[in-house]
Amino acid sequence: MYEWIKALHVLAVISWMAGLLYLPRLMVYHCNAAAGDILSETLKIMEGRLLKAIMNPAMIVSWLAGLWLALDGGLLADWPLWFVLKFLCLLVMSVFHMWLAAQVKVFARDVNQRGHVAFRVANELPTALMVVIVIMVIVKPFV
Repeated sequence: MYEWIKALHVLAVISWMAGLLYLPRLMVYHCNAAAGDILSETLKIMEGRLLKAIMNPAMIVSWLAGLWLALDGGLLADWPLWFVLKFLCLLVMSVFHMWLAAQVKVFARDVNQRGHVAFRVANELPTALMVVIVIMVIVKPFV
């Protein structure tokens, strides 16, 4: 069962990361679209569907499968430093996800006040977190 849960976890993480990388990019384009025009309305649909149909379920499955793996592997009892750092990055990634979800609502109401540069910068955060998480899980430094 462990290998099946691990496979599910990896698939969910890939889906979640795809959304975390794509949604801010859509928002970059949305910043340059006039409220009410066809591009803005299309981006609203794309952003909402990406969040609700892919990102939210993928985040939930990532967390559930990951916690199952951590519990099964004894990581929640030992809390090695590499796991603590990975876990902290996951918390930041989850908060970022929630921030993006809030931005989807802002764009849906046509009240965005941020420029495209803010979303270009935001687009780099999941990549940096992913690098740290992968290194922590694969290399397991500090053991």
